[in-house]
Amino acid sequence: MPELAAAILQWLVPAAVVFALTAIVIAVIVWGVRRARRSPRARAAAEHARAQAGATLVRLDDEVGELDLEVGLSGALYGGEAPSSLRRARLTAQHARDSAFEEYRAISDATVAPDEVRRVAARIDRRAGQALAAVAAARTEHGAWVRANVSATGQIDTARRRLAALRASMGDPAALVSELSARFAEEEWQDASRSAHAALSEIAAAERHLDDAAVRAADPSLSALPDLAAAERALRQAEGDSRNLEETHRLVLQAAQAVPDEIAAARTALRQAAVTREHLGASDAERLGTELRAIDDELDRIETDAARRPTRTVDAIARLRGRLDLALGDARTAQQRLRGARTALPGTLAAARGALAQAEASVSRSRAGADARSRLLSAQRELARARQAQDPVAALDAARRAMRDAEDAKALAEYARLSSGR
Repeated sequence: MPELAAAILQWLVPAAVVFALTAIVIAVIVWGVRRARRSPRARAAAEHARAQAGATLVRLDDEVGELDLEVGLSGALYGGEAPSSLRRARLTAQHARDSAFEEYRAISDATVAPDEVRRVAARIDRRAGQALAAVAAARTEHGAWVRANVSATGQIDTARRRLAALRASMGDPAALVSELSARFAEEEWQDASRSAHAALSEIAAAERHLDDAAVRAADPSLSALPDLAAAERALRQAEGDSRNLEETHRLVLQAAQAVPDEIAAARTALRQAAVTREHLGASDAERLGTELRAIDDELDRIETDAARRPTRTVDAIARLRGRLDLALGDARTAQQRLRGARTALPGTLAAARGALAQAEASVSRSRAGADARSRLLSAQRELARARQAQDPVAALDAARRAMRDAEDAKALAEYARLSSGR
């Protein structure tokens, strides 16, 4: 019997050693592979793939904008008789763009593994490329239809009527800016002024393009379509800047009207937080008391200039309400959280709308990249989610996310603008 045990041990010990060494080697290989996948070189390759996918995605987003222009042009000029392939291509491209931006935003997180970034970036690049090819084919078909069915003179006349309608709907942009500048600080109306000047300049550009198109239409050897497209593009830009002017004017006046109520609601929230503080332990009560005093001081400071800077005041109060929620943490009951969200939601929604309007204007004016555009789309989705949510707490959270995404989009767009300027 001892001899059998000794024989078994003689066989087991070398086998155990071999298995142990093999396990160690496998572990080292796995560790090495994982380390290689997360090495600086792997991350650099992944970032290159992400940037390439982002560039393709920006091209697709620009093409979707051009399709919007052409579909609107076909509807306005041809009475909806143009081939439906252009509209189908636009819907397909919009869907591909939106889903691709969501994936792009997901791989923009630094915690995502490089191999996952490369895999998703390749998929984005492939799908965006397919959408671009479909758009190009639809535009070619549409261009052939236009040449065969539409006269340049009729297009020019219709475009001139649209230009006249835009002028009439805009009214006097300078009057809106003057109304704001008479009551509020420059930072409140400078975006409105910029939009007013841009809209007037774009209307003048559209008129020049239509004049050039009329000259070319009189010559059978020339095509008026490039000038017509340029005129339509200028008209679309003018319409966008006109909307931004009106939106800014409306937001400033609404903020001015809402400021007293927002300040009162913030004061009430501070008093309720002070009551909650009385039921906390000594250390938590001291911490919360310090924060409440700081918030109260900040509220006093911004209130002194609230009448001249209403949108900035509403924005600042929305941030203070977020800071107060963070300071209270779990100290409140569910009912208190619900009541606080209901009172904070109107001002936060207003601040989010203002931030989104600024971000949209910045992205449209600059050669913004995929990061800025993906955050802008995210801000638009979050604001829509906040407006639709039935639960005030969920709506407030979504509005705050919309604010953050809009601010990120604007910062990235402004950086792109400054970089292109250099």
